[in-house]
Amino acid sequence: MEDKKNTFLCGVVEGFYGRPWSMEQRRVLFQWMQRWGLNTYLYGPKDDLKHRLLWRELYTVDEEVQVKTLISEAEARGLSFVYALSPGQDIIFSSSCDLSLLKRKLNQVAELGCKAFAILFDDIDHSMCQADSEAFSSFAHAQVSVTNEIYSFLGEPPVFLFCPTEYCDSLCSPSVAKSPYLLTVGEDLLPGISVIWTGSRVISRELSADSLSEVRTVLQRPPLLWDNLHANDYDSRRVFLGPFKGRPPGLHGHLSGVLLNPNCEFEANYIPLHTLAAWHRCGQEDRKDDAAQYCPDRALNTALLDWIEELNQPLLPGRQVRSSDHKSSRASSKSQASDSAADGCKTADPKPSKTSSEHCSRKDNTALHSSSEPQRPESKQATTPTSVHSNGDQASRADSHASTRSLVEKPLGRGLSGGKNPLSESQVRLLVGLHYLPHEYGPAAKGLLQDLTWLKANCQCVSANGNKKKVLPQKVEEWRGRAVQFLSACDQVALLHEGVVNSVNRAVLYDLYPYVWDLRNTLLVAKAFVSWLEGRILSDSSSSGSWKNCFHWCGTTSGSELLGVEAEPWAFKGGLCGEMQLLLPMGTNTELFIHPPPLFPSARLYNVRPFHSKDKMELYRMVRQLHQRSRAQPDLSVIHPDFYGDRCLGAVLALCPEYSFVLEDELGVCGCVLGILDVGHFAKRWQASWLPAMRDKYPPQALGNSGHAGTKEALQCFMEEQPDYPDSLLYHFPSQLRLDALPELVDCSVSRSLLTALLTALKANGSRGVFCELQPMDQLRMEFLTKLGFLEILRVEASTREGLVLGRLL
Repeated sequence: MEDKKNTFLCGVVEGFYGRPWSMEQRRVLFQWMQRWGLNTYLYGPKDDLKHRLLWRELYTVDEEVQVKTLISEAEARGLSFVYALSPGQDIIFSSSCDLSLLKRKLNQVAELGCKAFAILFDDIDHSMCQADSEAFSSFAHAQVSVTNEIYSFLGEPPVFLFCPTEYCDSLCSPSVAKSPYLLTVGEDLLPGISVIWTGSRVISRELSADSLSEVRTVLQRPPLLWDNLHANDYDSRRVFLGPFKGRPPGLHGHLSGVLLNPNCEFEANYIPLHTLAAWHRCGQEDRKDDAAQYCPDRALNTALLDWIEELNQPLLPGRQVRSSDHKSSRASSKSQASDSAADGCKTADPKPSKTSSEHCSRKDNTALHSSSEPQRPESKQATTPTSVHSNGDQASRADSHASTRSLVEKPLGRGLSGGKNPLSESQVRLLVGLHYLPHEYGPAAKGLLQDLTWLKANCQCVSANGNKKKVLPQKVEEWRGRAVQFLSACDQVALLHEGVVNSVNRAVLYDLYPYVWDLRNTLLVAKAFVSWLEGRILSDSSSSGSWKNCFHWCGTTSGSELLGVEAEPWAFKGGLCGEMQLLLPMGTNTELFIHPPPLFPSARLYNVRPFHSKDKMELYRMVRQLHQRSRAQPDLSVIHPDFYGDRCLGAVLALCPEYSFVLEDELGVCGCVLGILDVGHFAKRWQASWLPAMRDKYPPQALGNSGHAGTKEALQCFMEEQPDYPDSLLYHFPSQLRLDALPELVDCSVSRSLLTALLTALKANGSRGVFCELQPMDQLRMEFLTKLGFLEILRVEASTREGLVLGRLL
């Protein structure tokens, strides 16, 4: 028992907010931990109701079987299984009844074979009820009293952990050294109980021996680190695949252990846990030579090569099909790692990220036994499970992403995923670099941000109305070169998206696809915008130019610098996607960028770009085919093959093509969205030049007396004067968009990206609002626009025109 107390605990804590892992995933976790030399697993998922909200309730007979199985399998792998309970939300510390129920619950788990326990009082209110205030001198005194009694009741187990309410520097009042709460814990908590600590912050970028020495002095024992470095339950758009970093191996002497609280998505944790184990091994060795020192880059390289083998196994979601104990960590991998690690350990230039403070949610009743189709939430703040044992087909990591359940290949037409292929090493390195760490981006992510920031800041040298005589040709060429570099990087992310969809490892697809898909969509818009800037953006001298002034701080200052403190990662939303988004003119409109992934993931490569004159013929053909498929109208192409194109697209493509964007896939152009910056000015040009040209092209006498009545009626669109839009409409919504060639795709997010690119361009050149006319029966497009923030405008404002008018401010 004494050996157990002196053992440095290093392993995993399943303590995140969100859907707990499945039993099969935990079995795989135990295999990894045994293979790599980790020794401790702490069970404490926040969304197991009987762990937290319903902590008083005993496990049922079926649930006992699951708990006992989990304990047995952990011990069979040589792991210490720590059962954690979180009674702090509603426990009455002075209640003998609550104390008896707490003892009963932990005794039930002890009888199932558990020998290590934890009592957690994190993330709760400091206030006490009247009875507790009368019974205890302080909140800390109440917690310590209950914890000491439970520890003695369980026979003083060799591993017993206590999580204080003030569990990091930033939560201590007024400071670590002067906190009455921590001083009481250190003084009164029995010496055999270890105290959990997260560092300077809830998510600490770095830890130092000096800061831990101060904590150790106050607590009168070395703390146990609950490390949230890779936790992602606070931000639905981030996952962390980078190495264990910012914790020198020398910290072993200042800690009693390190437990990593990792990503909610199980498959995302291979590298974090692999590198944690490497850190642990280096800390146990007394050698001082460089080869024995822990280097995050070397550890990452070794872990990455091993992970590639794991990624290229044909696993199903949830790992229902898996060899019993695949050995992927081999000496050959480690020898290769040393060759490609650049013979050294370089520290990347850190850049704080922008995320949002959210809690993860689940709609299922999962805990110790669940199927795993982990999915990303739109919002992570909702319900929790109701039992430890539940059916595996219950809901996912969030309700808004439930559609990811059907990430399977079905031959349903254009743009669906194809065959399964292994991911290449370069793709895996790119994947990790794009989803690195909460406080630091990988090289690929840094490059994207730096290029877009520079292109935005220097776009005046390629503006449509700038003084070209004052712009150096070298500056223009530099801008074009950086633009090509940025567009190429975006293309690599698109290829990565395709590779993930077609990967042989479907378990990884389920866990990581939403993140890669989200970044792909954000970069579709960013790439289209950069392609649009040259020769189209209006410089600041223009009265309508507003983009640069509205977003002058984006990309030049980190979020923590704006706050003047080292902020938690959730202070700014979305990580790389969020920062890329905020560098765009429409970046604050999250409804344009955040939406559920498609039911069936498409491996098709898409590109959104500005309209070129060579696209006109293909767009005309596409619009003609769309109308010919509609049986409700006569085939008007008998008038002229260009009729549909001229009526729907021609005026905009001829008079203001700079606000038209096309969507293309591997087969060519497949969609288009048209925009008009100034509808009032456009209408005058339409009346003066376009309408007369169309009347000459389509004279009514061309049909003679044999024309179909519907055909003759259609020609009236060029014969009659169109009523003007009311000034009250154009004042708030000076711009217009037209969706006649909007594509119908399995992945509707691509259409959203197409429309967002147009709105971004209109906003960049000063538009304050945009509207769109729809027929009342066009429910699909109405629903599409409504989800993007469009609202129906008062009909009185559009009373002189047919149909509905939807608008949104920019």
